[in-house]
Amino acid sequence: MSQSICSTGLRWLWLVVVVLIIDLGSKYLILQNFALGDTVPLFPSLNLHYARNYGAAFSFLADSGGWQRWFFAGIAIGISVILAVMMYRSKATQKLNNIAYALIIGGALGNLFDRLWHGFVVDMIDFYVGDWHFATFNLADTAICVGAALIVLEGFLPSKAKKQ
Repeated sequence: MSQSICSTGLRWLWLVVVVLIIDLGSKYLILQNFALGDTVPLFPSLNLHYARNYGAAFSFLADSGGWQRWFFAGIAIGISVILAVMMYRSKATQKLNNIAYALIIGGALGNLFDRLWHGFVVDMIDFYVGDWHFATFNLADTAICVGAALIVLEGFLPSKAKKQ
């Protein structure tokens, strides 16, 4: 029995599009205006810095000879499909989970596009304190982390079933 998309979590897929537009737009601006390694200070402790990531988070497996490009592309596709199915199976009113899934899908697809189009992920956000710099990241990574944090948060919230 089929159900209306608007009654399922897929109603929140618009958020995937928003994440993709913002992420890919920011990466386009970096690619058009920065040379690799260029840095522009924005605020104390925050720079725009053009870096290429051939691996995963924290450049994990970046020097592995190229196979990791397809490995991480497969993971992004698999996770996106699984989360889309979970959204389809959930009600549109389950906002926190569906927003989290949409953020993760949007971030995964943004980085997937980079991997397939460029062969690397464009990173540009450089957060630092003193001489210590956090790993350079992008807005897709931010969406993925916020989505994951929302899933963890949801686990701590009381469910309606427990309240009844």
